[in-house]
Amino acid sequence: MAPSAATVRNMLSMFQDSTGSTERTANKFLKSTGYNLNQAVDLYFQTTNAEPRQNPAIPKLEKLFDSLRDAQDAQNEMGLDAVMKYLSEDLGLSIENAELLVAMELVQAPSVGEITRTGFVNGWKDTGCEPNLKAQSKHVSNLAKSLSTNSDLFKNVYKHTFVCAREKDQKALSLENALTYWEVLFSPPGWEWKGAKHDWFRLWKQFLAEKWTRSVNKDMWNMTLNFAIKSVEDETLSFWSEDGAWPSVIDDFVAWCKEKGVVKADEAMEVDDS
Repeated sequence: MAPSAATVRNMLSMFQDSTGSTERTANKFLKSTGYNLNQAVDLYFQTTNAEPRQNPAIPKLEKLFDSLRDAQDAQNEMGLDAVMKYLSEDLGLSIENAELLVAMELVQAPSVGEITRTGFVNGWKDTGCEPNLKAQSKHVSNLAKSLSTNSDLFKNVYKHTFVCAREKDQKALSLENALTYWEVLFSPPGWEWKGAKHDWFRLWKQFLAEKWTRSVNKDMWNMTLNFAIKSVEDETLSFWSEDGAWPSVIDDFVAWCKEKGVVKADEAMEVDDS
């Protein structure tokens, strides 16, 4: 998805401030990296051997971060109350849908109720948007609107959700928590796991309620998305194979779908494109 003209102008300005280069040079490097500001600046210094300057957005973002922290928060962290205020009041985001998770991925939050200084500064610096709340609110809202159609963005948000949704020191999600976050991710403005014939997410929830009681580890979480994408593309599930690399829970789900008559027993072919 191409950035807006206003975003490009901001990126050009920030690139020039960081490198001391001309607008023509800035445009050249930004275009060559698909308008990824951080990559463009790195590429510039790698190929020109120029001395790097500090990104002018960094001190502004540092100051903004400090203004958002509560007095009791650690110096390099925003705690739960500060995070919720930042997201819901300052940025005007819904904390009931995937807008929350988009913001969490952008700043690489280690948990839903915590944002680190490093994640905040680096995440927002890389977007190239102005370091103020109004610009940040607009940026996250625009990302959320594209979540259902921008597959790369959705995959990034989905994978990071597992990281920030876990309890501290836990390697897996409880099934209850996993279902809560799947509900958010697979509902608007997220990507809906349903095809022309079947509401696959409804079937997945029904299967888990009947057959699954264990927690959800990282492999199951990530492979569920892989299966979800393929199931919408091919509702016969012919991509699935007993000899494939799917986790056992996916194999059991396919078997359950056959038992329920969702797909015909001979439709899940011995072909694995996963």
